[in-house]
Amino acid sequence: MNTSFSPALLGTLSMMACAFLWSVAGLFIKILDWNPFLIAGMRSLIAFLFLFAIARSVRLTWSWPLVGTALANAATMLLFISANKTTTAANAILLQYLAPVFTAILGVFILKEHVRREQVIALLLTPVGMALLFFDRLSTGQLLGNMLALTSAVTFALMFIFTRMQKEGNPLQSLMASHAITAIIALSVAVFLPVPRITPAAVGSIVVLGVLQIGLATLFFSYGIKRVSAVTANLIALIEPVFNPVWVFLLLREVPSAQSLLGGFLIIGSVAAASVITGWRMDRGASKRGRRESNLETFEIN
Repeated sequence: MNTSFSPALLGTLSMMACAFLWSVAGLFIKILDWNPFLIAGMRSLIAFLFLFAIARSVRLTWSWPLVGTALANAATMLLFISANKTTTAANAILLQYLAPVFTAILGVFILKEHVRREQVIALLLTPVGMALLFFDRLSTGQLLGNMLALTSAVTFALMFIFTRMQKEGNPLQSLMASHAITAIIALSVAVFLPVPRITPAAVGSIVVLGVLQIGLATLFFSYGIKRVSAVTANLIALIEPVFNPVWVFLLLREVPSAQSLLGGFLIIGSVAAASVITGWRMDRGASKRGRRESNLETFEIN
């Protein structure tokens, strides 16, 4: 990557690329006529093998942040699958993406990262955008499914917190561990479920999900989370569901409603503005620290 860009900008772009790759999940999962546990298990297994081929090894330096990341990410994937089985997909997505609120709260107490004014505004506007985006698909759903989705929001937030705690380390290793855990648990459940039809389209879809939607996205995530705050990273992740209507329009020519478009613009606009302003603040702060250190060195020499 071009090192002339600031770390904050590179981190923001990496998280945007991650969210873009995450967004293709719905498209390819629709092609797969498999049970959710087999999809999750095979997707994580392929992602783990892809990441292992790139990292060439698994170097787990055991720590609470590593264990926390592995368990939180695995729990998020498994809880979200379970939520989709017991409530509507729209409910599951909307409730899971309350995660930035939990991230902001936990980030203050655990990471000592301040929530800036522009981030607070984005935290208030994005739920409104999400509600507009999914308004025509929301329902009361089932209490159990909604609670599972809400719990996945908490574990999703914890994943951002624990990976951010590894900003001086290598969060990729803990994310690889989370995919190994997910694969073991999900495939163990899938063994007791009906055997699906294996077709070229199904094989191609699961490979895309494992390599691109999870594997490559994990590389961008592990790079970006080291360069932006946990709440900024989670806010950027909110653009993922905005891409879903885009894929539907490109492939099925279903034009999104005006209300969905408004919700999407509200999410992207507030997240983009918050990211740019926060990045500018970080760059300005880094420049001021650099000038102070330079002046101090000059003073000591004199």
